[in-house]
Amino acid sequence: MSSSPIKAIFFDAVGTLFDVKGSVGEVYLTYAKKYGVPATEEMVATLNKRFKETMKDMPAPIFSVERPEKLKQCERLWWFDVVHAVFYRVGMFEGFDDFFDEVYEAFGQATHWELYPETAEVLAQLKEEGFELGIITNFDSRFFQVSRSLGIHQFFDSVTISSLAGAAKPATKIFSYALEQHMMNPDEVLHVGDHPIEDFEGAKQAGLHAVLIDRSGSVKGDHHSISSLTSVPTLPLLQSVNQ
Repeated sequence: MSSSPIKAIFFDAVGTLFDVKGSVGEVYLTYAKKYGVPATEEMVATLNKRFKETMKDMPAPIFSVERPEKLKQCERLWWFDVVHAVFYRVGMFEGFDDFFDEVYEAFGQATHWELYPETAEVLAQLKEEGFELGIITNFDSRFFQVSRSLGIHQFFDSVTISSLAGAAKPATKIFSYALEQHMMNPDEVLHVGDHPIEDFEGAKQAGLHAVLIDRSGSVKGDHHSISSLTSVPTLPLLQSVNQ
């Protein structure tokens, strides 16, 4: 059992534990090509570019509803607006609604997601060492199905998603929501994520310890960063009282 001052470790999901196989543009084309969208490398690049632009312009996925079925409807409509905006910029096509149904359903399965190679081993090690583990993500409620399909759901004591918490990272509220589920103080928790603002700065502002996953080595600034999840169990913050 760990005697570290850190009692729980929270993780971001996409880009931290798992990611899209290939790219969003490639997945979109997998389903859109039968509707006449040209399956070219240029189209993939354009879709990826438009997707990034659209996500920057979209409001946070926060909804003033509580009933699960209403929440799922709001999440679906939010993503419909995202995908519609992407193809509005690229070129709309007949049958878009059917295409959206297919691609939305597909992203709720493991088909187009893949774990980073070290994810399962690191999560298992941390659980064995006695840490409580949680998720804080701006993903939607499809996370539950995706995590089950990827075989990592059993590692987590809590799952905090923005649409349920009524706040999205980097807002302090979503981190506080997760802390309440563990009945812990911020200084007892480490948050691990790949986004400098949403994960690192957001967690620090909420009083948590934070570490940034920077797999490409491209993030600039004063961040405590690691290149993969493999480094998490050996962080000085977790090791200092264990030895």
